Amino acid sequence: MTPQGIATLVAAGGFVIAFVFGFVGAKANFCTMGALSDVVNMGHWGRLRMWLLAVAVAMIGATALSHAGVVDLSASVTQRPVLPWLSLLVGGFAFGVGMTLAGGCANRNLIRAGGGSLRSVVVLTFAAIAGYMTLKGLFGQWRATLLDPVHINLGERGWPDQSLATAFARAAGIEPKAALVAACGIVAAALLVFVFTDRRFRANRLQVAAGAALGALVVAGWYLSGHLGHGENPETLETVYFATNTRTIETLSFIAPLAYSLELLMRWTDTSLQATFGIASVAGVVAGSAAHALASRTFRWEGFASVQDLRNQLAGGVLMGFGGVTALGCTIGQGISGLSTLAIGSFIATASIVAGSVATLRVMLWKAESA
Repeated sequence: MTPQGIATLVAAGGFVIAFVFGFVGAKANFCTMGALSDVVNMGHWGRLRMWLLAVAVAMIGATALSHAGVVDLSASVTQRPVLPWLSLLVGGFAFGVGMTLAGGCANRNLIRAGGGSLRSVVVLTFAAIAGYMTLKGLFGQWRATLLDPVHINLGERGWPDQSLATAFARAAGIEPKAALVAACGIVAAALLVFVFTDRRFRANRLQVAAGAALGALVVAGWYLSGHLGHGENPETLETVYFATNTRTIETLSFIAPLAYSLELLMRWTDTSLQATFGIASVAGVVAGSAAHALASRTFRWEGFASVQDLRNQLAGGVLMGFGGVTALGCTIGQGISGLSTLAIGSFIATASIVAGSVATLRVMLWKAESA
């Protein structure tokens, strides 16, 4: 297959994977922020268990691909041996605050946009602008000079990556492949035990099926970009990953791809730019959600409820754009995809996202009770 053919395959495959992700997410009402809100406000853990099931399935699948040598997860952005812990903490917290103000993360807003939410279109636009500013603009200068330099270089200590498996191998003195299986087994088993100890969740077939399917789709993304999209470029004779913005293995994540989607639209005539896995996945989620909304007859136009709502949504979009790029991912990019690689930084970023969201939810609840 020609390089252009491989790139087209990766982009088209990304669209299909994301289409299913958007359809399933819309049908199951999948939303990480909503799941945290359910826990904080109502003590209901159903949607959070669905998210954790997706994490466990993605982790098992990604580990299987890596252990078999089908993909090289150590090449992913989240696995780089430089651990920018301050960026992960600050970016994750900012993203958590932003997604709570915006009423949902980037993935949830893409799903809502497919269902007719003009409010989400505005949020996503501002998230894309802020994300691009954090990649290449003003916010990027702040990130690069104030946050990223504060890091731990594990490579200087002989670590090939920042995986928990590598930490386990070095601590226990066992083979890397055995450590990978052990680390994944421990974490995934703990997640699955927590998920399925709840009788109500076990009885909810939709949430169980959706959690498993969403995790499997993340694994499909790793296989598509890291195996089918990995090969030699006959023009340069280099082994490359085709049609990915990071130029390495990718799977589902939505903040940086939103920024790259905006760049492609603004510089459409620039032949150096092309549709990538990430850009196609953004469109795929919207299309999948729209298909569900039309099939279920739930599509409806939605605007802003008030000026205060507009302010919250705009602030949330900007914080998500800045935070998602700074933390190297969102609730999907770090909270499922990154965790599936067992990257230490992904655990830090995800915990920080959760902390930012829970803190904001508690402040909002306090204000509502005090009014």
